[in-house]
Amino acid sequence: MGKLRRTMMYVPGNNPGMIKDAHIFGSDSIMFDLEDSVSVKEKDAARFLVYNALKTIDYEGVETVVRVNGLDTPYGKEDFEAIVRAKPNIIRLPKTEKPEDVLEADKLISKIEDEAGIPSGTVKLMAAIESALGIINSYEIAKASPRLVAIAIGAEDFVTDMKTTRSLDGVEILVARSQVLLAARAAGIYALDTVFSDVNDEEGFINEVKLAKQLGFDGKSVINPRQIEPVHQIYTPTQNEIEKSIRVLEAIEEAERKGSGVISLDGKMIDGPIVDRARRVIDLAIVTGVYVEEEGEGIA
Repeated sequence: MGKLRRTMMYVPGNNPGMIKDAHIFGSDSIMFDLEDSVSVKEKDAARFLVYNALKTIDYEGVETVVRVNGLDTPYGKEDFEAIVRAKPNIIRLPKTEKPEDVLEADKLISKIEDEAGIPSGTVKLMAAIESALGIINSYEIAKASPRLVAIAIGAEDFVTDMKTTRSLDGVEILVARSQVLLAARAAGIYALDTVFSDVNDEEGFINEVKLAKQLGFDGKSVINPRQIEPVHQIYTPTQNEIEKSIRVLEAIEEAERKGSGVISLDGKMIDGPIVDRARRVIDLAIVTGVYVEEEGEGIA
């Protein structure tokens, strides 16, 4: 089981209070934003603030991500020069449209790491895909660099590019979501779903999280601490799922002991994909702390 990235909480890079306490709310990752949430007049101050926070605050193992301004803006290169030296876990590229965007960022990070004496590959990348062109190129983007650990869909910019608006059922971004997810899975990296901007619509938010999980996303970006716990609950295996997965894994172990090539449970055949899903449920249950594997049990 890889790292949990069920929730990535946005934190405006110009808000000292939120930056200081961002890790206490329990999200798997925190993302300090230097891009859309920061006005032009505050870009330099936000960069300085986030740099110093990363250098001085102990975020107690919570993954740190910084969304920089694009390298096609007047602020992007300065963001990279400062933030790479502060060594966040990940730099998130906004509005990624082609693999060359990733390669350019990778090359710049490598240069800064070398200059600063930071081991090569320390700072990872995530690409946000927010346009029709980016969606079309999503697989090429996803496999552009070993430094890239995840891709994410940014729905607000995407629907604007598509000349439409967001709806509660999300039909206008279903194809884009699916394309990003397919690209991530084919490239073997994480896929993160977009934000749900109405923090007062709890029912709508929960429905969207359930959709994202059903589609196969590893997690979701959130904009308010209140959104964290519902996501974690939805992504945590239920007791019924855990028990069913244990039975599947016990059945395959029994069949292997007997040398049987036919495996069934409750009258249904068990094949490779079912076993793989069961193992993933148990792995997820262990890492989220809702299941403790007994010594010698060996089912995971």
